[in-house]
Amino acid sequence: MTRFARMRAVYADAVARAPALRARFDAAGTTPADLVSADALSRLPVLAKERLMELQQADPPFAGFLACEPHEIGHIYVSPGPIFEPSLAADHTGHGMDMMLAAAGVGHGDVALNTWSYHLVPAGLLFDQALRAVGATVVPGGVGASELQAELITKLGVTVFLGSTAFFHTLVERLESTGRELPRDWRLRHAFLAGEFGDWAAKRRALEQRYAIRTWSCYATADFGLIGYEVTDEPGYRIHPDRFVQICDPETGAPLAAGDPGEIVVTTLARGWPMIRFGTGDVSVMLEAAEDGGAARIAPLQGRVGAAVKAREIFIYPGHAAALAARVPGLAGAALTVTRPGTRDEITARIRLAPGAEPRAVEAVLRQVFPAVTRLQLDHVQLVDALDGPAVVDAR
Repeated sequence: MTRFARMRAVYADAVARAPALRARFDAAGTTPADLVSADALSRLPVLAKERLMELQQADPPFAGFLACEPHEIGHIYVSPGPIFEPSLAADHTGHGMDMMLAAAGVGHGDVALNTWSYHLVPAGLLFDQALRAVGATVVPGGVGASELQAELITKLGVTVFLGSTAFFHTLVERLESTGRELPRDWRLRHAFLAGEFGDWAAKRRALEQRYAIRTWSCYATADFGLIGYEVTDEPGYRIHPDRFVQICDPETGAPLAAGDPGEIVVTTLARGWPMIRFGTGDVSVMLEAAEDGGAARIAPLQGRVGAAVKAREIFIYPGHAAALAARVPGLAGAALTVTRPGTRDEITARIRLAPGAEPRAVEAVLRQVFPAVTRLQLDHVQLVDALDGPAVVDAR
């Protein structure tokens, strides 16, 4: 069965269950039966991630896009925004993450330290499912506890690390500070790391040469799970067969030719939460086209469209600044800036106080409320007389 035949079947069932999805087809003057080509698919306008967030706020939790029975949902993830993402109990692949691990050769006999968060956001549990799907043993480290997790790498014979590059550096530094000589004193051979700004390829090569490991990266989102994964000796990301990816003009939504930078727009072939022509906000170029008109391979990310900024693998939205001002007494306004002075993203809140507000009291409440709003820790607070410019700034 071709991908478009599968797409027609998935969305014919979905529009009967999901009124918001049916409304998208109706507004475009098309039906699932018309999904016979990339051109036909492109008649549907792109749904921006920020728009989905607004729709869910108006009609919680799923804004009429859920296309399965409620009892079929195994998990509901809550990403910053908030955005609610249902995951079907029948999925045991970690939303396709198992394909990335299998392509890298991870499987039976591997011991994997998974340092992604298991709390609300999907990364920790999705990688956990994927690791078990390929037969690996999982150490569910989660975030923090760096001293203990560093010890686990050597004591448990960890062969696979999954987490941020910054946390990988932290664990390595802790091991070396205790006299461990790396790579002699560990069994680690794979590190699945989140991408970073700057010359990411050079940073990876340096880690591989220094620690005798193979590093891997992927393109994944909370909405879809795995979208693209690395294959040995092949540049960019090979697209998961259940994701129909187009690189589109950010303003018109029209598909672009190979080599032209544009927004990554994804249509999933999975039932239950069928996002069609969903704009991720990420920018890339198509390196290779599939026979059916989708992208077979895309380049590493080149930036973002829109106003959201990713810090420590979590998106910060302009609405977060407004939410902070609404929840912190004495705070008249806020703007957030992300910098990277070392190996870790740092977040600064520039704040304007209401008349008569006490700065220390406002800062104390702000630091307490900030993680509840953004899922991130605030690093710095700067008092300003006026706030100019965007609510969220990427200054890395």
